[in-house]
Amino acid sequence: MAYRLRHAIRHYSTILSPNSSTPLTSKQKSRAALRLLKSETNPETIVEICRAASLSPESHLDRLAFSRAVNKLTAAKNFDAVRQFLDELLQTRPDLQNERFISHAIVLFGQANMLHQAMNTFNHMRENLNIVPSVKSLNALIFASLVAKNHKEVTRIYLEFPKIHSIQPDVETYNLVIKSFAESGSASSVFSILDEMDRNSVKPNVTTFNNSIGGFYNEEKFEEVGKLTNLMEKRYGLYPNLSTYNVRIQSLCKLKRSSEAKALFQGMISRGRKPNSVSYYHLIGGFCREGNLDEAKRLFSDMKLRGFKVDGGCYFTLVHFLCESGQFESALEIAKESIGKGWVPNFTTMKKLVNGLVSVSKVDDAKELIKVIKEKFAENSDKWSEIEEGLAKE
Repeated sequence: MAYRLRHAIRHYSTILSPNSSTPLTSKQKSRAALRLLKSETNPETIVEICRAASLSPESHLDRLAFSRAVNKLTAAKNFDAVRQFLDELLQTRPDLQNERFISHAIVLFGQANMLHQAMNTFNHMRENLNIVPSVKSLNALIFASLVAKNHKEVTRIYLEFPKIHSIQPDVETYNLVIKSFAESGSASSVFSILDEMDRNSVKPNVTTFNNSIGGFYNEEKFEEVGKLTNLMEKRYGLYPNLSTYNVRIQSLCKLKRSSEAKALFQGMISRGRKPNSVSYYHLIGGFCREGNLDEAKRLFSDMKLRGFKVDGGCYFTLVHFLCESGQFESALEIAKESIGKGWVPNFTTMKKLVNGLVSVSKVDDAKELIKVIKEKFAENSDKWSEIEEGLAKE
């Protein structure tokens, strides 16, 4: 047994740091695990990486690693591995036998769409660990159902569990339920939830109204949005913040009403409210989807001019839609800027850009682009070599 344990420790250390002879700190283990999980696909190795890192929900990095591991296992449809891994942690790690980790495990099961297992874990807390569930684990169970998009289960838990387990819902409970109603086309139920919150002396917050507003936009009930914002201010003394404006901008852009979203954006600025990168992302994506790429590019330039941080997703969106519209030279300019920051659009988009450059007699630019991609990113290098060979004949 001692030999196997020493072998396991050496094996795990090798997984996380094959070139290091010194023990890793907890944070170094977490970072190594995150890095390895990014590309790993073998279910057994994924679980071994997590074991080696001794992950804990106390750490933000570890929570990210847990989530990434479960996403990987779920994508591979290896649900047994998800269950065995989380059950093993609950049974073998005394430091994780508490409501905080159990709540996290419940959410992870929801992430894997394993609601039956999430429910079992909730029950295991009281029956096997003698831990009385609180609103924290109730909210985790509701959130797990929401993540799994099982809105019927959200409603059932909300209606039954507070009575069964003598738990008083808090504002987060109600916000999750409202979000579920908003996503399932039942936004009108929001008003009855607000009445219940009043009866239970639970004051809503801005998130309550943001979730509600998003739902009414999804159902194109624009008058209800006005009623909500009025109620928000007059009954509860709450005022729209930046996140409220961003929800409204995003919702309008999804409905292909980006011009209205832009007017709202400008109105926000005129009232002294400063936008953020997210405000711009929604507008740029909205105008791209509506085919107004000139406006999308103008907003992109304005965003950079004002010093807002641009992430990879924004670059990728622009490159994709510029290629779709045949604006290959503009797409090349933005792609180069993105690659210079270490972000490369996916293979399909870049292949379309390369082929597009060739189609407009920019073969040298296409070749140079491939060269840069191959130097900076080894992934798909074989595919790029094949394309490069084809270009040599041009």
